[in-house]
Amino acid sequence: MTTLDNLPIAVIGAGPVGLAAAAHLIQRCLPVKVYEADATVAANVRDWGHVRLFSPWEYNTDPAARSLLQAHGWQEPPGKAMPTGSDLYEAYLRPLAETPEMAVVIETGATVKAITRQGADKVLSKGRGTKPFVIAVSDGNGAIRRDLARAVIDASGTWTAPNPLGAGGILAEGEAESAASLAYGIPDVLGRDRATYEGRTTLVVGAGHSAANVLLDLARLAERNPATSIVWATRGENLMRVYGGGSADQLPARGQLGSSLKALVDSGGATLVAGFSVLRVRAAGEQVVVEGETAQGFREIGPVDRIVVATGQRPDLNLTRELRLDLDPWLESAKALGPLIDPNLHSCGSVPPHGHRELAHPEPGFFTVGIKSYGRAPTFLMLTGYEQVRSVVAAIAGDLAAADDVHLVLPETGVCSTNLPVGGTPASSECCDAPAPVKVDACCVADAEAKAAGQSGCGCAPARTPGKVAESAGCC
Repeated sequence: MTTLDNLPIAVIGAGPVGLAAAAHLIQRCLPVKVYEADATVAANVRDWGHVRLFSPWEYNTDPAARSLLQAHGWQEPPGKAMPTGSDLYEAYLRPLAETPEMAVVIETGATVKAITRQGADKVLSKGRGTKPFVIAVSDGNGAIRRDLARAVIDASGTWTAPNPLGAGGILAEGEAESAASLAYGIPDVLGRDRATYEGRTTLVVGAGHSAANVLLDLARLAERNPATSIVWATRGENLMRVYGGGSADQLPARGQLGSSLKALVDSGGATLVAGFSVLRVRAAGEQVVVEGETAQGFREIGPVDRIVVATGQRPDLNLTRELRLDLDPWLESAKALGPLIDPNLHSCGSVPPHGHRELAHPEPGFFTVGIKSYGRAPTFLMLTGYEQVRSVVAAIAGDLAAADDVHLVLPETGVCSTNLPVGGTPASSECCDAPAPVKVDACCVADAEAKAAGQSGCGCAPARTPGKVAESAGCC
């Protein structure tokens, strides 16, 4: 049996957060092996390369990665400029992967099929933490090899595991059969996919920033070709989270995205069907019709030529089936993060600082980081992932003082409420922060901190019962 000494730390995924993890490991002189399933690093970023981020460069690069690049003469892009996905790849991620230190530890075309412990499935407890991790890796030709690792940082993301069109979390009836008429994620409407959408009727399903980008691109296409028609369907009726905080958003481009989307709907440029739960898709000649339920009963949308499914993503848990994970029961996020990011409870744009302790699992040496750590929650920013991996790598290195010294300041969205009216704005009495820590007699973090300092509170609505979801509309 192999011991843990001198084995590398395995990083699954060579996206922005995975590469940042590798940079921190290299900075601490720890052996690392990065596994990337695609032919290049940052393949998922390249897939949405046509999309401009609403966060500027200063929020999208990692300190350890910058130091590594600068040692090789890299010139940092202007901090306030907002890159596209392609810019992020060409000006930051590709140069990072090509540095000599990184190039020797990254393997592309290497799909991790499973992770386990050497000689132990998830049932065995005795001596579990002393056994190396086994990484089952496919080279794409059917062969599987088994690599050993001291620890594992799972930064594999969620982009390749989109949520289905069906409102119940499984494929809608007829969804698989209608695959030729569906696109998941953010198609390049104005670029490589233009011929598919121009002069046609497209239904966009979803209420996040991905849906907003697609809708606004379709609107630009409709300006050039008025035969282009847009229908937008959302499961919820409260659209304030996607419309955003406007000028109150600390990321102006994010605020503008929501404002532009609202203006598109108000002007009649897109037909909105809110409160629509998709049940089935059926063919109508060369088009398709979508059937679903609303508060008023059964409804059909269509016929349409194309459906863009922008309903978010979910983590692929098959990879870690033989590991002992502690997940939030409905978000499938790291369990400690669930109450802080649950979209059922609040729409705040930031979460309290968190690091290795919140991202760890009952499986010693295994950490979920990046957007996968958020599970099905949609509010992740790259800056969060960079601080996550800094803390996790410090913990792996045994530097607990640095690992526990976690700092994270995210730009607020200007939207912070649990009970907004449709098209409404946050009430002034509501608490604009993440939920309070469990077992604290407070409604949110700000309230808890104020009371800990001897104050009566932060001025929000009455505190919730410890351990229970707030019943007052004032608690977020």
